[in-house]
Amino acid sequence: MALLNVASAIAIFLLASTYAFLSLLPSNTAKTSVSPLTLSLLFFNNLNIFIAMCEIVLGLNILTIQQDYKRLRAKYSPDNQEWSACVKFLTMPIPLSQLCSGKHTWSKMWSTYSLYDPSYQNQESFGFFIDFGNGLSTIPPSILMNLAMVLDTSSYADSDSWSSTVLSPLFVGCVGLAMYWQVMYGTIIYVLSFMFNRRYEGKSTLEVSLFVGISNSLWFFFPIAGIYSCVCILRDGNMSVFQ
Repeated sequence: MALLNVASAIAIFLLASTYAFLSLLPSNTAKTSVSPLTLSLLFFNNLNIFIAMCEIVLGLNILTIQQDYKRLRAKYSPDNQEWSACVKFLTMPIPLSQLCSGKHTWSKMWSTYSLYDPSYQNQESFGFFIDFGNGLSTIPPSILMNLAMVLDTSSYADSDSWSSTVLSPLFVGCVGLAMYWQVMYGTIIYVLSFMFNRRYEGKSTLEVSLFVGISNSLWFFFPIAGIYSCVCILRDGNMSVFQ
């Protein structure tokens, strides 16, 4: 008997990962005193880490995704029931033995989303490569930003260890700025491509808003907050923006 479904597994990952980073706060800092900016970016960075792992699954399992997409399209598209496929995926039970299975569990995210945007089952498309590329490149910067937000980085300032460089305001600010701009720019171009190629045709406004608009808007609005924080880090030469 499966104890989790896809939606609950994602929720648990976000809660557990956010709590794990908050546990690294200095002992004299109460978790309830964490700023809204820090909490929002911790949430987004952890969400980005999760999606980045799924994007790696996209690149490594594209043939499986293509086969499953054909099956889903034949089943749901003739009756314009793509939304049913999305709901079924989110409520799909996950046995613990397959919780970390990219091929058997998380690849279905992409074959299902491809019902709204077939470019994700096409390894020659921009959508496929921008997401696979983001998956490969944004996990380390996301972790770096999380650490910079919760650790007392001033204690590393006078150290000669590698951490004094990696957690320095200059390094964190530059890497974070590059990452947030990368994911925001990719999202802008992706949405423009989606609209330009009229992939919304045949779908209801509510469907497109929920499964394409709202989901992708997270990678537009949260990176704006990330870019703001990184500019403040570079301007101030410290992490006080998170206090």
